[in-house]
Amino acid sequence: MNDRMQTQTMQAGAGENGEWSGWAPVSAADDTPLLVQYLRILLRWKWVIVGAVVAAFLTGLVLTMLMTPLYTATTSVEISRESDRIVKSEGVERESNSADLEFYQTQYGLLKARSLAERVARDLKLVDDRKFFETFGVQVGQVGGLLAGNSTQPLGAQGRETRLKQATGLLLSRISISPVRSSRLVNVSYTSPDPDLSVRVANAWSKNFIQSNLERRFEANSYARRYLETRLDQLRSKLDESERQLVGYAQSARIITVTSPIANASGESGSAERSLVADDLAALNAELSSATADRVRAESHLAGGGGARAAALQNNAISSLRQRRAEIASEYSKLMVQFEPGYPAAQALASQLAQLDRSIAREESRVGDSISSNLQDSRAREKSLATKVETLKQRLLDEKRRSIQYNIYERDVDTNRQQYDALLQRYKEIGVAGGVGTNNVSVVDPASHPESPSSPRLMFNLLLSILAGLGLGAALAFALEQIDEAISDPAEVERTLKLPLLGVVPKSDDIEPMEALKDRKSGMVEAYLSIQTNLEFTTAHGAPRSFSVTSTRPAEGKSTTSYALAHSLARARKKVVIIDGDMRSPSVHGMFGQRNERGLSNFLTGSDNIDELLQPTELEGLVMMAAGPQPPNAAELLTGDRLEKLIEALLTQFDNVVIDSPPVMGLADAPLIASKVEGTIYAVESRGNKSSLVKLALGRLASANAHLVGIVLTKFEARQTGYGTYGYGYDYGYGYGRTKKGKKPEAA
Repeated sequence: MNDRMQTQTMQAGAGENGEWSGWAPVSAADDTPLLVQYLRILLRWKWVIVGAVVAAFLTGLVLTMLMTPLYTATTSVEISRESDRIVKSEGVERESNSADLEFYQTQYGLLKARSLAERVARDLKLVDDRKFFETFGVQVGQVGGLLAGNSTQPLGAQGRETRLKQATGLLLSRISISPVRSSRLVNVSYTSPDPDLSVRVANAWSKNFIQSNLERRFEANSYARRYLETRLDQLRSKLDESERQLVGYAQSARIITVTSPIANASGESGSAERSLVADDLAALNAELSSATADRVRAESHLAGGGGARAAALQNNAISSLRQRRAEIASEYSKLMVQFEPGYPAAQALASQLAQLDRSIAREESRVGDSISSNLQDSRAREKSLATKVETLKQRLLDEKRRSIQYNIYERDVDTNRQQYDALLQRYKEIGVAGGVGTNNVSVVDPASHPESPSSPRLMFNLLLSILAGLGLGAALAFALEQIDEAISDPAEVERTLKLPLLGVVPKSDDIEPMEALKDRKSGMVEAYLSIQTNLEFTTAHGAPRSFSVTSTRPAEGKSTTSYALAHSLARARKKVVIIDGDMRSPSVHGMFGQRNERGLSNFLTGSDNIDELLQPTELEGLVMMAAGPQPPNAAELLTGDRLEKLIEALLTQFDNVVIDSPPVMGLADAPLIASKVEGTIYAVESRGNKSSLVKLALGRLASANAHLVGIVLTKFEARQTGYGTYGYGYDYGYGYGRTKKGKKPEAA
């Protein structure tokens, strides 16, 4: 606090119109946390908040007691992304994947559809149920187009339509769709004053939702079947026409194909269509290759010379002749060992050998001729086959050219057949799937009879009322805080008045201020001691040698402040004189227990004997000057220079002159006194005046060129304003060391 006071700079200024224009910044900005400021406001207006909470609580209690009990019945429904597959076929509609949230959002929307509510109303026959409307307080006789009273005449078409719309609205307004997080379950709840009605509606709602879902699927399948039937007829006609074109062109172009079996790369067998010319060409080309091989073989045998010998060796007749000759030659050799060639048996054998040699020569000659003949035949066969192959090649190329258009017609036939087969298969699958009637919605738990009302919930409503009361009370507290211009926060002094705060004086409820000031250990004495300490730093020579104490209006504690500061300065071994400057309503002499026979008014009217006007007090160093007899017009006495001369004369004998000045508002005395002293201390009662009124009073002092030293906040209640708990510094210390009666103080 002392350091802060040392850095304060006080500059007053008056505007052109003479009003107070504010003061320059005199201290550091209020750095109180915002939350602490809010807590102070709430504590300051705590009884307003308590009143709002009590009023809201009672209102919630009364309204809850007056509310009609409502009963809620809930049906649990499972909605799957895919229906159970009884047949292995896909549905018509697009199936949703695990990340498709649109599917479930669509289902939730369908559960709240007006068409579903109308189905439920028709299913439960609510149009003719008078009790249903009366349950919700709807008088059917008051509805346009409906029958009144207990008439049993049937409703007309317009009346039934009107009642159906109203029943649908009553259903939709009280139905609740609540998806269960991270699951496929949905809770369908209906709330009404009748528990049986709630159960009926909840169960009927889920049942009709399943039926409507099945009907939509069936309608989708029926539409698909009708569409596919139309497309199948078109494709069938197109396929027939393309097949006629293919056959007609094949007949005119004489393109004949046959089906031949083939095997693919995986070893599976199949079939393919091939033309007769291609088959003939393949067969003749194989024969030509064989003939060419035979010719080459015959030419090699004949050109090498060993062909005849090889053929002879392979000839059976020649082989038998050679064997026979070998046997006779063996017998002839045996005879030559014993006989001469002329021996008759030997000559006979020699004749047989010659005959066999001639036979073998004839056979070998015949084999050689056969080889030459085979070579010529091979050449002729090869030439003939080559001619036929070339002819077939030309025919095949010609057929290829004619098959271009044939292939176009054939592709058209294949395409039309594939489309027709695919649509036919799809048509069969849809027929089977539509006939099965599968559904992706099922009831998990049907609605049961509610045992207790779901609304009103007493504890919940009371808690909500309390919260609403707290909110309303807080809003009122902040609104009143904005409206309230009273200065109660010590931080508001510097922020609002732009003047330094010399100190805060606590309010003493259990004891009179004068009695509290007599106790040297009281909180009030400590507060004024702190103010006196801060006052020492307001000028270069310490506390102002002459200063006045004033306030906006009476009873704000200015006289007590003057008395306390004079006492505090006197205890500091200074010679102090306190002057009662309030000649209209003097009070200082009563504080000291003195008489008000002579005083300030006597000096201002011409008496120059100052010593006769001074009265001693019980405290050494402190002298008092009473206000004196009340003059007819105190302001006129203060306009001259007599007060200034009095102060100068007193300062020659005393260290400090303290003047208890009258209030500022409504009187001219205070500004006149303030203009004559070195400084003025302004006393502001906590929550006593509006800040605008205080600013106006300060403006009057500024117009009189008064030197305002600072503000003293009097009658401050820390607990009431929230500083007892959250304002460290304003109520801590004044009672430090004080103990309750009979207890010893704790160690510091």
